[in-house]
Amino acid sequence: MNQKKALKQFHEIEKLKGDMRLAAEEWDSKFQTLIAVILSARSLDETTIRVCENMFKKYPNAKSISKLSVEEVENLVRKINFYRNKAKRVLNCSKVLNENYRGDPPMDFGKLIELPGVGGKTANVFLSEYGGDAIGVDTHVSYISQYLKWTKNNKPERIEEDLKKLFPKRHWRRLNPTLVKFGKKYTSRREKNEVLNGVKKIR
Repeated sequence: MNQKKALKQFHEIEKLKGDMRLAAEEWDSKFQTLIAVILSARSLDETTIRVCENMFKKYPNAKSISKLSVEEVENLVRKINFYRNKAKRVLNCSKVLNENYRGDPPMDFGKLIELPGVGGKTANVFLSEYGGDAIGVDTHVSYISQYLKWTKNNKPERIEEDLKKLFPKRHWRRLNPTLVKFGKKYTSRREKNEVLNGVKKIR
């Protein structure tokens, strides 16, 4: 895959994607963004956004959440998939941020992945939301990148490496939200593939 063709395909996907709000977008603080991204894993963005909006009205920062019990956090995030495990991660992450970072997530990949509940994808999605040169690889990014032959790999770390080699750095932060919104707009595999087949033909 050459860069010129990949960029044309990416720009076409940008035109075709939906304009729905993702869980990582439009929060009042970096802390809220990070917590929303943690909770969004394997959950619908729409559900995550509603849960977070309700939670942040009462508990808007790391200090306020860190004072809660795990049962109280569970009740706040109960509508999200795997809410028990995520409640523990949110509480522990809030405590570490409150104690070590004055409640403000560090803008450093290495420090982010040391936080409870923050893996590589979460860290990259968070950083890219604030202008960082990062690519979060989720199921949408993985599927579309493989389908369009942007990568031959199926492991997130390898896909990220391939995308960084293929696309100029200025595009990195837009890859995840663009491909995710495209994937959420065309929900059925058949419809998604039909549209992607058209994108594939771009020279």
